[in-house]
Amino acid sequence: MTTPSPINWPKYQHLYEEISVPAKTVLLEEGKTSRYAYYIVEGAVRLWFNNKGKDTTFQFFFEGEGVSSIESFRTGQPSMCTIETISAARLLKVSKENLDLIIDSEPGFRANLEGIIFHRLLRYTKMFIAQIRDTPQERYEALIRDQPHILQRVPLQYIASYLGITPVSLSRIRNKLQREK
Repeated sequence: MTTPSPINWPKYQHLYEEISVPAKTVLLEEGKTSRYAYYIVEGAVRLWFNNKGKDTTFQFFFEGEGVSSIESFRTGQPSMCTIETISAARLLKVSKENLDLIIDSEPGFRANLEGIIFHRLLRYTKMFIAQIRDTPQERYEALIRDQPHILQRVPLQYIASYLGITPVSLSRIRNKLQREK
């Protein structure tokens, strides 16, 4: 996922705020209404939800990507997820009203956003099917193959959660794959 372009972002500086936050900063809490979307200048962010008392990660975002609880941001309904920084982050924060002004002012921006949303939906669909079809080891191997940057930037506990397994199971899979090399 990339940033929509070619937007003349300095032209809209008065409509967004640049913020710096430490790791583990909650940008949006599950059950609250999303009032902001974020663009990641530096850092890593995850989306997760409370699954019967267990933290379940389902998406990671990095530099050059936008993040929000799209459903809540667009509809005003409570968010189904929490948005939290994994590392210290520098973000551009924009309200729905101001983002709508930018969208209305920039030809082609809406189409770019629709493309990003479609890409995100495609990722969710692949993840959903993999959770049903693939073994935990197959899901981990796909992560190594398709998104190795996640393994370099994200703590193992969040990767295990993302894969739908415990950290102990992830450790076993990693050890098994190391022995097979």
